Amino acid sequence: MSQKEYPVLSLLKDIWEDINDPQFIWQVTALIVCLGVAYLITSWWQKRHLEGTGRLTDASSRLVFPLSAMLMVGISRLALKPFFHVNLLKLALPLLGSMALVRSVIFVLRQAFPKATWLTAWERIITAVIWGWLALYITDLAPMVIDAMEQVSFPVGKQRVDLWMVVHGVATVFLTVVLALWVAGMIEARLMRVDGIDSSLRIVGVRVAKALLTLIAIVASLALVGIDMTALSVFTGALGVGLGLGLKNIASNYVSGFIILLDRSIRIGNVIQIGADNGMVTQITTRYTVLRHPGGTEYIVPNETLIASVVQNQTYSDSRLRLATTVGVAYSTDLELAMRLMTDAAATQERVLSEPGPRAFLTLFGDSSINLELGFWIADPEEGRGNITSDVNLAIWRAFRANGIEIPFPQREVRVINEKTVA
Repeated sequence: MSQKEYPVLSLLKDIWEDINDPQFIWQVTALIVCLGVAYLITSWWQKRHLEGTGRLTDASSRLVFPLSAMLMVGISRLALKPFFHVNLLKLALPLLGSMALVRSVIFVLRQAFPKATWLTAWERIITAVIWGWLALYITDLAPMVIDAMEQVSFPVGKQRVDLWMVVHGVATVFLTVVLALWVAGMIEARLMRVDGIDSSLRIVGVRVAKALLTLIAIVASLALVGIDMTALSVFTGALGVGLGLGLKNIASNYVSGFIILLDRSIRIGNVIQIGADNGMVTQITTRYTVLRHPGGTEYIVPNETLIASVVQNQTYSDSRLRLATTVGVAYSTDLELAMRLMTDAAATQERVLSEPGPRAFLTLFGDSSINLELGFWIADPEEGRGNITSDVNLAIWRAFRANGIEIPFPQREVRVINEKTVA
């Protein structure tokens, strides 16, 4: 191993010679001053952009330290080079550049996986691994590490695979998929800002873009590693058979999800009912739909159920919804007064629409009472139906009590015929 093959040895030798030189303290001092100035610039930048929450602000705040440190080190290297050796600054410059690159990669990961909790826990480990590998390349130590990893090989079928091939393949697939998801995130952000496209179509576009970009990234990364794609034909065939037999319900749910998103029969914000379950649609994925009940309970409904069952969409073409409540009054009651009090009680509620306005109907002559039905309309069923019905019933009860209208309850009179007196 010669210094010509690995220039890093020459650089390390020069730094070692500089350490024994009394002037080396000036290199260390210059590096510390550069890092201190970069820290002050970073603090000032973060305070200035404290109110900013955009992606560009987040990216710039993470890159300002390594970039400003690179600038300071570069200026110091040019200024001090005529006076003494600057090998330490020469080594620090590419390492700071690698730090900027690592932070850029972490930023891309955060944008690709915005809700991933594991990224926060593994961020330092990912940063250390990437920065360490870049440092090996910068210092020309990577060939030695690669040679050592290629010596560790093991057979896989008829082919021998070495450790470097495995690491290289995993890293390539990971980076290409992350890049694809980041591009898909940018497409999603652009689509969600387009108001002229229906929300369901926008969701379909996002899902299709993520699936296609991920597939292209995996295929491209495997090709870059050197894996023959024709060797995967048997595996893909077996996977297709498995999807057709064992995973047919899951596949059906995914196909049903795309159908729902495309035909727009159910949209986010609709109030629907499936059997005994009802609620507002808060999320539509390719596998399931989430319904939120006004009481807070959330139902996860497979998309296949929505396709195969009768769904009551109360806000399909119109968000207005008619509600009704029934109350019984005594036969001696002034029915016109009672019906007017009922409509007035509903009209006083803020959520009840004035057009069409509330109306009362005589529906049944019962055994103990005359049943009156009050119908009224609301425009915001997602805010709940039980609460507005309760408010209307309470207003009716107060109005009836104030006007002396009786709400009877069932009574039974028992007569005993041919009663015998026992002596």
